[in-house]
Amino acid sequence: MIAAFARLIRQDRWSGFIVSPATILRWHRELVARKWTYRRSRTGRPPLDPSLRCLIVQMARDNPRWGIIRIKGEMQGLGYRVGATTIRSLLRRAGIPPAPRRTGPSWSEFLRAQAQGVMSCDLFTVETVFLRTLYVLFFIEVRTRRVRIGGVTANPDAGWVTQQARNLAMDGEADNIRFLIRDRDSKFTASFDEVFRSEGARVIRTRSAPPRPTPSPSGSSARSAPSC
Repeated sequence: MIAAFARLIRQDRWSGFIVSPATILRWHRELVARKWTYRRSRTGRPPLDPSLRCLIVQMARDNPRWGIIRIKGEMQGLGYRVGATTIRSLLRRAGIPPAPRRTGPSWSEFLRAQAQGVMSCDLFTVETVFLRTLYVLFFIEVRTRRVRIGGVTANPDAGWVTQQARNLAMDGEADNIRFLIRDRDSKFTASFDEVFRSEGARVIRTRSAPPRPTPSPSGSSARSAPSC
């Protein structure tokens, strides 16, 4: 209401308002935060012990040809049960590439070299002033970082998403696409993929959420890990 009233008076009199535009925007951000705030219960296994993290990283650095499965087996031989997904995430955070190649171009360098003809798509949300959630479909060219907004709707479904892909193809934006990267959202159906396949592009789906790793054993049978 304040924003609407500001249109009725001259800008040189806006100083008479008791709040600034920044305050109004801050109020809106707080309302959006309250809308999406809910009580969460902690689930899953506890964090991996720092000494075990150090041991896994040291194994990978000292043995460049050891893959994730080999490291997992070595940890089991020492009495620790650590999931392959946990080891993979830990090595990625430590900047250690997959075996057998521990040297060579990084993922960033590789993607920059292969970015020509790669496009990615996804959905993000926008909250209106009345806290209505809108969904925005966008496409981004990996090489140029150019973003194309596909459409905005309050009720995205498979048909709507497919139609936005058709609009993109009809506008000629999909002519030079070799690969389209998308997630496994159920809105991206086979008809959506077919739009890009008909343009000669290959659709690549990102990996699904990793499973929870198996818990480590309790009791005196597990040996203590060396300190980092």
